[in-house]
Amino acid sequence: MSHATTTPGVQDLPTPAPPAPKGSLSSRSLPRLAPLGFAVVAIALGVGLSLAAGWQSRVQWGLISALLFLAISYVATSVVENRRQARDHLATSLVWVCFLLAVVPLASLLWTTVSRGSERLDGYFLTHSMAGVLGPEASGGVYHALIGTLEQVGIATLISAPLGLLTAVYLVEYGKGALARAVTFFVDVMTGIPSIVAGLFILSIMLIAGLEPSGLMGALALTILMIPVVVRSTEEMLKLVPNELREASLALGIPKWRTILKVVLPTAIGGIATGVMLAVARIAGETAPIILLVFGSQLINTNPFEGAQSSLPFYIYEQYKIGEAASYDRAWAAALVLIAFVMILNLVARGIARWKAPKTGR
Repeated sequence: MSHATTTPGVQDLPTPAPPAPKGSLSSRSLPRLAPLGFAVVAIALGVGLSLAAGWQSRVQWGLISALLFLAISYVATSVVENRRQARDHLATSLVWVCFLLAVVPLASLLWTTVSRGSERLDGYFLTHSMAGVLGPEASGGVYHALIGTLEQVGIATLISAPLGLLTAVYLVEYGKGALARAVTFFVDVMTGIPSIVAGLFILSIMLIAGLEPSGLMGALALTILMIPVVVRSTEEMLKLVPNELREASLALGIPKWRTILKVVLPTAIGGIATGVMLAVARIAGETAPIILLVFGSQLINTNPFEGAQSSLPFYIYEQYKIGEAASYDRAWAAALVLIAFVMILNLVARGIARWKAPKTGR
């Protein structure tokens, strides 16, 4: 029978305590759901303080709640963890607050447009024009404006997309020297041109040449606004194509023009299509050039080369200017149609980009 022996003068070491679970307060770390709790407390305090001060604006409520959320998050993290973690949490919270401040107005605008526009949007609205319809009347539709937008944006895209693509290919693949620098400078300048200036430029040409208002004139102004966007987006996408692909193609003896056509452009087709759709969305909502060059019309005009036309932005402006309840409803419905138009174009662009993208699998 054995007996336990102990060494004289040596005491038993205490058994170490088990580590605290991760995320608990005793481990000097905030729980994972702590930011959510801070947000709830900040919103409650922000709304309460705003009501106590007599402020009825929800924008003020949101700003005060955001400031309180940042303050509570920083103080709580400093007390529980340390100042370094507090600064890290403060930066993360600031990013989330900025994100929400950017998203909330967009979501509010989209919700308002959908809720107001869906009340008037139906088959009749999409298939009838405003011919013979007075402002206070509840009838009338957007068909003539939709036809004008499709034709004007389509003509501008047919002109701008090839020119912008070829210009971007020249700047990335061939551009060197003074000519390339001059083209880049003018593209940068054109990017910041206001739409009214483009409209005035085409209007001056119309007055000199004695041309009449038409959808084509509006499309030319939209082309001026669209080309620099296409050039810049396509140029950036072409720069992202790895040089190894170009070198491998050239090493096989393939000419450079064929390398660009068969290797570079298919590789960047997704980004190029997205850039073109961004440019289309840029010009689809322009109103000033249409007012100057197309003049607007209540009748259906399917010929963009002759006679006044309308467009969705001009239709919205026109109906809002009438100032009647029925015209406001038509304006909101036309705005919803314009948003749907741009969204459909983006979906089509994504589909084309996925279809034409190079296959990576074997």
